[in-house]
Amino acid sequence: MGAARRRRVRGRPGCDPARGRGAQRALAVLIDTDVLVAPERGDEGAGRSAGDEPRAISVITVSELLHGVHRATGARRTQRRAFVEHLLAGIEAIPITQPVARVHAEIWAELSAAGRVLGNHDLWIAATALTYGLGLVTGSARDFERVPGLRLLAV
Repeated sequence: MGAARRRRVRGRPGCDPARGRGAQRALAVLIDTDVLVAPERGDEGAGRSAGDEPRAISVITVSELLHGVHRATGARRTQRRAFVEHLLAGIEAIPITQPVARVHAEIWAELSAAGRVLGNHDLWIAATALTYGLGLVTGSARDFERVPGLRLLAV
């Protein structure tokens, strides 16, 4: 994917390409699902590499978190639902827009042609980060490093 093409599709960092104006607050990083669920698994240090930068998540991450709630049963489901709802109440979720879909399609085609497969959800998360000029905080940097131009902040 050429840099000139990516710049034209992505728009400006901190800007909402779908509305053509700046977001309410300038965002700096997108948080991957694995970082958000790390505290539930006992890893309290996950996500520290993001520092105090404004954070957001993709709506794909919202779906992944809620999927975890629906897979759980009994008391575990109740605990997980409370954990996820607390997370979601405190963070902005960035929707999939046409500009995000365009970047997604471009990354998908490029990686497929090169034989470097990335999971579909991860492709959407990467496309969201690229579209909005956000760094991606992830514990799966090795998976995402194949995406050209994606700024990674490993945990």
